[in-house]
Amino acid sequence: MTLRPCLLALALSLSPLPLLAADAPAKYRNAQEIIDAAPTSDWHSPAAENTLYMDLEGGRVIIELAPQFAPEHAGNIRTLAKGHFWDGLSIYRSQDNFVVQFGDADADDAAKAKSMGSAKTHLPAEFQRPAAGLDFTALPDRDGWAAKTGFVGDFAVGSDGQNAWLAHCYGAVGAGRNNDEDSSLGAELYVVTGQSPRQLDRNITLVGRVLKGMELLSSIKRGPDPMGFYEDAAQRTPIKAITLASELPEAQRVNLQVLRTDSKTFADAVEARRNRVDGFYKRAAGHIDLCNIPLPVRIIE
Repeated sequence: MTLRPCLLALALSLSPLPLLAADAPAKYRNAQEIIDAAPTSDWHSPAAENTLYMDLEGGRVIIELAPQFAPEHAGNIRTLAKGHFWDGLSIYRSQDNFVVQFGDADADDAAKAKSMGSAKTHLPAEFQRPAAGLDFTALPDRDGWAAKTGFVGDFAVGSDGQNAWLAHCYGAVGAGRNNDEDSSLGAELYVVTGQSPRQLDRNITLVGRVLKGMELLSSIKRGPDPMGFYEDAAQRTPIKAITLASELPEAQRVNLQVLRTDSKTFADAVEARRNRVDGFYKRAAGHIDLCNIPLPVRIIE
């Protein structure tokens, strides 16, 4: 009988203590909440000399070039833009679940570029580059297309440890070519509008990505099978102009900012998408694909 108070005291001493406020599990924040709370230092503005404004009837598409990966193509594209190469041309192809393509469907690109004087008429294939020297922010998950995936600056990248290459994610911009790997000039460009065709990685030169305005491209009426080229030129989408941002006065440029992919905010937003535990999701995936990570951008008015 005299042991009961002791046993009761022992039982109480082994009971879990109530959680203090500091011990309570952190409230789950979704990716957008994390991005909205990002400090100003986590944002940056793309270089004006690497930014293209593609003006369509419905609005503006903003493209960032990737000279770290395709310096020859980026340089030629800048030259073509300065020469107003694409002004008045069109988007002449829209293939379902694949790409839209634009340029001059009825001309010899090399001859037209040559007539501009400073544009190059032959470029090397720039499918990949050495991984050394790149500031690579790796993802926690690999995929079936690359041993390592992650971001270099604003660009989704795959790597085998020795080489690195841009990935054909939604919004990637590439240079159309013929069978010869060095047959692209950067004059005929395409934008991925469908399921990421990663089989094209290291087979075509990617030159950049769309930062803003993908809805204008992905909503374009699809062309006929098999490849989406419009048989009727009247169905093409006219391009008013493609302009290099650095050619405009600063007051006329779009004040667009991109979330730094090497920031804690970006890492936290990726993890929130990788392991969603909100009220809707019943099972966290614990994995995220490179091409399922959107690049946060904002326009400062």
